[in-house]
Amino acid sequence: MNVSVGLLEGRSAVEVELTGTFTDTRGKSYNAGRHKLISEVTLTPSDSASCAFALDDITIGIGFHWERKERQVFRGALRLMKRTTGLTVINDVPLEDYVTSVISSEMSASCPLEMLKAHAVISRSWLWFPKANPPRSVKSQSESPDSHEILRWYGREAHPDFDVCADDHCQRYQGITKAFSPAAAEAVRATAGEFLRYNGAICDARFSKCCGGITERYATAWGDQEIPYLESIYDGPAQSHSYTPKTWIGSAPPAYCNTHDSELLARVLPGFDQETRDFYRWEVAYTPEELAALIKSRLGADLGPICDMKALARGPSGRIYRLKIVGERDYIIIGKELEIRRALSPTHLYSSAFVVSKKSDRFVLRGAGWGHGVGLCQLGAAVMANEGKTYTEILQHYYSGTTVST
Repeated sequence: MNVSVGLLEGRSAVEVELTGTFTDTRGKSYNAGRHKLISEVTLTPSDSASCAFALDDITIGIGFHWERKERQVFRGALRLMKRTTGLTVINDVPLEDYVTSVISSEMSASCPLEMLKAHAVISRSWLWFPKANPPRSVKSQSESPDSHEILRWYGREAHPDFDVCADDHCQRYQGITKAFSPAAAEAVRATAGEFLRYNGAICDARFSKCCGGITERYATAWGDQEIPYLESIYDGPAQSHSYTPKTWIGSAPPAYCNTHDSELLARVLPGFDQETRDFYRWEVAYTPEELAALIKSRLGADLGPICDMKALARGPSGRIYRLKIVGERDYIIIGKELEIRRALSPTHLYSSAFVVSKKSDRFVLRGAGWGHGVGLCQLGAAVMANEGKTYTEILQHYYSGTTVST
């Protein structure tokens, strides 16, 4: 099976560097070197193992704080499609090659082997889930009689021209650029054809960078649906302490993802992710005027200087999914978690698990975790693997009641 991955969209022309010989559908050969493509074409490598193509300006982390352009190298076929907005660039690649790239792009190819195996299983499952469960409709916004409320979430909307995109909206896919370790290929070989299953069905295996010590339930981030294997769990050995969101986020309890092991973090995080070290607990501060400007630019709501922010609903990890923001002129209620993260940052807050306090003339947001927190916690899973847990033990920890099978 091949996976079609969208790499670029809206281009008037595409500069590509070929390694080895490629052939188009009419039999024309394209030799190694740089080529400028301005029309629809499909280029197939003469040898899938040795031929590759490179693109110099792939944008990664679109909209996030680590957004940048990178040169990336890919194997498989290169396909250009003409659309009204310009050329769309697609890479057609075998499924297991796609998975090898994803587990080396989401984390690092130097991760512990059992972590890479666990990620191979969930990346394969995440990709296959909508094929096994075609959506009847896509709903990403709740109907609300209150014109002051925006309740929006971002589901797995299909890309019309390809299966998945190459960035964080789907799964990070950076070709063979980051797949430098034999362990990545070994993890995919060892788990070939394996899927995460619940009652026999392939799972919608969500994951995020750092849960902050407690994973989140599915409904906090997406539609109002309870999924048994995407419930909230404590990310560590069992403990008897109970916390309020304020005491939980205001402290730093032990958890798998609460690690300061610099050697391990250097092994498991891609280079640009290593720039972010305050992932377990973090803090940002804004003046009332800065918040008002953010809300206006991100949501189009002119509230005036912000007077108050109040969490109306939280998930088990402390992530807010309904937040009331009061300004001098008006108020607004926003949700779910990603909409809150987008509204309160020029890029994205690390997560919506935060508590608000006022210090002099500033609102201080003290937060926990990095991402939506649902399903597998990538940093927690890496620590578990480093402590000797197997990939099936890791998956059973994060996805209760599941099994792994071909």
